[in-house]
Amino acid sequence: MPLQESKSFDYVDKQAVARFGGEAMLGNFPMEGNVSGHHKSNHKGSSVEFSEYREYTPGEDPRRMDWRVLARTDRYFLKEFEAETNLRAYPILDCSGSMSFGSPMNKIEFSKRLIATLTYLYLRQGDAVGLTLIKSSGTTDLPSRRNPSQLQDIIQTLGGTKAEGKDLLINQLHRSADSIKSRGLVIIFSDFLEEPDALANAIHHMRDRKHEVVFFHLMDRKEIDFLFDRPTRFIDLEGGASILTEPSVIRNEYLSQMEKHISEIQKICTETQTSYHRALTDQGVANVLKDFSSLRTRT
Repeated sequence: MPLQESKSFDYVDKQAVARFGGEAMLGNFPMEGNVSGHHKSNHKGSSVEFSEYREYTPGEDPRRMDWRVLARTDRYFLKEFEAETNLRAYPILDCSGSMSFGSPMNKIEFSKRLIATLTYLYLRQGDAVGLTLIKSSGTTDLPSRRNPSQLQDIIQTLGGTKAEGKDLLINQLHRSADSIKSRGLVIIFSDFLEEPDALANAIHHMRDRKHEVVFFHLMDRKEIDFLFDRPTRFIDLEGGASILTEPSVIRNEYLSQMEKHISEIQKICTETQTSYHRALTDQGVANVLKDFSSLRTRT
């Protein structure tokens, strides 16, 4: 699929496309789809990759019989293979007010570039991609599709999106867990300021529905290093109170609490087999996607 020369397609990172576009990015869990593709399916069949043996039942196709196993065990077994299918990716973007933080590029703008680039890469390899925007004014959903025009639809939808209002991520994750009918790859873009217990419940719900889950944890360098050296007013971007303080007084406690919060999120990911990727907004799209891609390309 050619990358169109249009200002709207600036969201697609050309360096990342050149770096990762040569190999298929695979799902780590079985997927469901309606066309042949690169990804393991939960359906067994007579495809190309051996999966396991199962005992023969009279009336089944004897051509799949393993005669060597019969000679060794005097029992009839069939070979089963993993059918391969297309993946359905469901990016979910947190559009709450805290995602407007950061400079020179804020967290939501960097997320848009990650989503657009992944959309291009998945569509090019024949997979379906949708989009969910979680906004205080109401959720926006684009159903997953495989058409090349889906890239333009997703980019146009992302383009006019602003970060504002309350955090509604947890409720939407529960809704998405039930509303996404076919098991798929759910990729969540957020700064994850939620209570860890509530977040864990939502991800367990996703995993109970057999979806694979990926976190892109959006952070600005100032949040990691707390780069403030003069009295500063800190404003709650989601409508809460503001506070004027001397950063040196609270720096150690802030960094301790931030490290604890990140560790709790990473623990949730480990327990639920969720892929965790920290996305610092000054890293560049290609660098953030490096680990994500390396874990998903077939070697």
